[in-house]
Amino acid sequence: MADTKQPQLNGAYYGPPIPPPARSYHRPGRGSDCGCCLLCTLFKFILSIVIIIGIIVLVLWLVLRPNKVKVYVTDATLSEFNLTGTNTLNYNLTMDVMVRNPNKKVGIYYDWIEARAFYDGERFAYDTLPTFYQGHKNTTMLYPTFDGQSLAVGSGMQGRFNTEKNDGFYNIDVNIYARVRFKVWWFKTNKYSPKAKCHLRLPLGAASNGFTETRCDVDI
Repeated sequence: MADTKQPQLNGAYYGPPIPPPARSYHRPGRGSDCGCCLLCTLFKFILSIVIIIGIIVLVLWLVLRPNKVKVYVTDATLSEFNLTGTNTLNYNLTMDVMVRNPNKKVGIYYDWIEARAFYDGERFAYDTLPTFYQGHKNTTMLYPTFDGQSLAVGSGMQGRFNTEKNDGFYNIDVNIYARVRFKVWWFKTNKYSPKAKCHLRLPLGAASNGFTETRCDVDI
C-alpha cells in the first residue's frame, strides 16, 4: 500500500484574506445645498421684479413724457408797503399767477393750495386759494391777495427796508404750496407737495408798469 503524504500547507493558505479596514468618507449634508439654492432663487426673483418694474416705468415715461408744471407771475401791484417805528409792516399786494400744465396725458388735482409772502426771510402774510382740477395742456389763473399788517421781528428788516425804499423797489418772495394728485387715464396717484418759489422786485404804487413778468422755480 502506497504511502501518501499530506502536503505541507503554509499558513497563508488558510481562509480568505482579511479585508482592509473600511474607510469612512464624510459627505456634506444636503441642507447647505438647499439653502444656497433657495438664496439664489430668491435673488433671481427679486432681480426679475426690479427689472420688470424698471421696464414699466421706462415705458410709461416714454409714453407720457411728463413735464413740470410752469408757474408765472404775470402781474403784481404793491399799493402799500410801509414799516412803522413800532415794527409793524402794513402791506397790500395783489398778484396774477398763471399755472400751466404742459402735459398731454396727465391731469392734475389741486386738493389744497396756499400762497405765502415773505420779506427779509420772514413770512408776513398768506392767502388760501380755491382748489381745482387742471386738464391736459391747460392754463389756470390764480389771484393771491395780501392785505393787512404784521408785526416784524427780523432784526435787520428795518435797515433793508430803508435801503429798498430809497432804491424804489422792494424784493418780496411769494411761495405757492400745494397738495396735488396726478391723473393718468383712469389712474390717480398719491398726493405730492410741490412748491413754486417766486422772487418779485416790485415798485411801490398802484401802477404796475414797473413790474416784469417773473417765472417761478417749481420743486416737486
